[in-house]
Amino acid sequence: MRQGLFGLVFVWLSVSLCISAAEYVGTNSCIECHQTQYQQWQGSHHDMAMRHADEQSMLGDFANASLEFAGKTNRFFRKGAEYWVNIEGPNGEFSDYQITYTFGFEPLQQYMVEFADGRVQLIPFAWDSRSKQQGGQRWFHLYPKQQKTDEFYWTNTGQNWNYMCADCHSTSLQKGYDGSSNTYNTTWFEINVGCEACHGPASDHIKWTQSDNKQAALANLGQYSGFSRTLQAAVSEWTYQAGESTLSAASHQQSQQLKVCAQCHSRRLQISESNDHVVGSLLDRYQPSLISAELYHDDGQIYDEVYVWGSFQQSKMKHAGVSCSNCHNVHSGQLKMEEPALCAQCHVASEYSAEKHSFHPEGSEAAMCSSCHMPATTYMQVDPRRDHSWQVPRPDLSQAIGTPNVCTSCHQDKDNNWALQWQRQWFPKSNYLDNNHFSEAFFAADQGLPSAEQALAYVAQNPLESSIIRASALERLAQFPGRNSVIATAKAVSSEQELIRLGAVSSARHYPIAERWRLLSPLLGDSTLAVRSETAASLVKGWASLTEQQQQQLKPALKEYQEVQLVNADRAFALNNLAGVYLATGEFNEAEASYLQAIKIEPYFANSYVNLADLYRHLGNETAAFNVLKQGRLAQPASAAIPYSSGLSLLRQKQAQLAVSYFAQATELEPSNAHYWYVYGLSLEAFDLVKAQQVLNKAYDTGRNPQHLYALCEMKVRHKDRKAQLCILQLQAVVPAEVVLRLKRQLNQ
Repeated sequence: MRQGLFGLVFVWLSVSLCISAAEYVGTNSCIECHQTQYQQWQGSHHDMAMRHADEQSMLGDFANASLEFAGKTNRFFRKGAEYWVNIEGPNGEFSDYQITYTFGFEPLQQYMVEFADGRVQLIPFAWDSRSKQQGGQRWFHLYPKQQKTDEFYWTNTGQNWNYMCADCHSTSLQKGYDGSSNTYNTTWFEINVGCEACHGPASDHIKWTQSDNKQAALANLGQYSGFSRTLQAAVSEWTYQAGESTLSAASHQQSQQLKVCAQCHSRRLQISESNDHVVGSLLDRYQPSLISAELYHDDGQIYDEVYVWGSFQQSKMKHAGVSCSNCHNVHSGQLKMEEPALCAQCHVASEYSAEKHSFHPEGSEAAMCSSCHMPATTYMQVDPRRDHSWQVPRPDLSQAIGTPNVCTSCHQDKDNNWALQWQRQWFPKSNYLDNNHFSEAFFAADQGLPSAEQALAYVAQNPLESSIIRASALERLAQFPGRNSVIATAKAVSSEQELIRLGAVSSARHYPIAERWRLLSPLLGDSTLAVRSETAASLVKGWASLTEQQQQQLKPALKEYQEVQLVNADRAFALNNLAGVYLATGEFNEAEASYLQAIKIEPYFANSYVNLADLYRHLGNETAAFNVLKQGRLAQPASAAIPYSSGLSLLRQKQAQLAVSYFAQATELEPSNAHYWYVYGLSLEAFDLVKAQQVLNKAYDTGRNPQHLYALCEMKVRHKDRKAQLCILQLQAVVPAEVVLRLKRQLNQ
């Protein structure tokens, strides 16, 4: 790794617009004036975010320690001052690897190996740094359910530190990826998260402090010289109003704090490599993930690792003006005080006592505010992280849609009805229980229910919901096009909230291009990069149907979208996105090159093989398509999409019987995919009619898609099955009457 000094241009608004090119100066330059903050920062998670592997940083046992995993022995040892591991490598053979860097320090520490091509990979074994009494001081595997040492980020070159981790663990990072050689020259200014990672480059600030006439210097340097003020909380004063149980904000001010913290404390995609400290919109540098089913439970509780921001955006705390620094010391990362005093900063203590509110023994863990309102989910085996959406426990929702609640998570011998009855008894005037909740719309969408469209459209347009929930409803509406969906999308396009506009782009992605253009084209000039680029990605799919004038209007935002993909060109998904643009604009050679590059740099990514095969099919080369899929099956045997696409290819090659085996394999690999069962059932009809009907029934049971039930009934009718009438009776509950009437006529012929 080579360190370097990188200039960074910031645009700040003052009385006149002035541009200041500030440079990084390093944490040591801040110590003299900011001793207290520096001392708080030392030893913090930010300070320890990344370190060179040395005596001061390494916590793990490297005294020839060993760990058995999957029947194989892994060793951790030293060679003089160096730290080494002997573990299974990408080639499946055990080798020695030198540990060059560490991540973090509690409750676990991770270790990294640097390769000749500049790629840095994290080994799958971590050191549990907790005390022995807590079960720590041991080596453990981060993903113990895996049978191999690791095929996620250790042996998968696409999942490396350079792309996945570096931006948040170091200061002023430049990834330095070279696509032509598939190598990295990643550099940083400081190896860990220093002062300027949050405050921005400080050279102008240093000049200001050294000036005799600070007022004149401020005018010359611009407002950047007061950069530390940008991290103040949005609300600094809270007032009590008689009769209220919580304090209210005395005043609000614009704050960059949430955006600065969100740079790392969010699940997001980096879309700009300008090394631009966030000074305006978060969406000019990152595209944050919304409240999707893959990351959150339907009620917004955390499921996967989401790093706080998405949860906090949902909360009443955020809506009231609470910022990170109201609870956390931003330099140490620790809570400013312990519970319940921390919460009593805003919540009147007398109204939230154990006797009046928690109804658990005072002073017990169960009586703590966070126990009920911030349940923890454990990641990486030993790292519990609290949910920052501060939800009220809803056992009624748990009963209805299966979301978790802390009551029965703690009282595991009780059920949701028990918890609900106690809540009703304790809070008879509560306006939470039994009220409509956005989770019911999200659940309906997950189940593919027809009622989902109206429910999602209502959530998307409800001003009482947070912007991230409304945007997430719009994202789900993409699967339910209809009148309500169009109305909700049209309103969202003109929203003042950038997340809602981003959701509108997702909502319209399946509309016919004429309708999509009418709705989304105004967003090609949006103020934020994420919205502009995603709009371009949506509209370019209909490129051939656009007029020349429309194509010209699309090009600037489309260029930005392509630049976003190049920022992430060390990942296969971005190269597939880039190839999609080339496909739409008829540049087939460029599309092929992008798919091939994606396969080269990330051979585990199944979509590359499927999409390249589709390109070859489009070009009339079915043999090449099947060969690519064969290559994909070897590289990623766990993918269901590849055998499914292989079956389709064989059908096109008139090899129907052979195709059946590939469709069967797809259902084995992904049994929850109703469409795979559906196609498998259709393919069986000519060879095994009984099994074909069994498989179609499985398709309907899996996804409850009326089309799948119709296919089953229609098959029974065509083959004069004696149970066809029973199937039609079942069908008439889920499809229009004219469809049923048509089948009945066919049955009686």
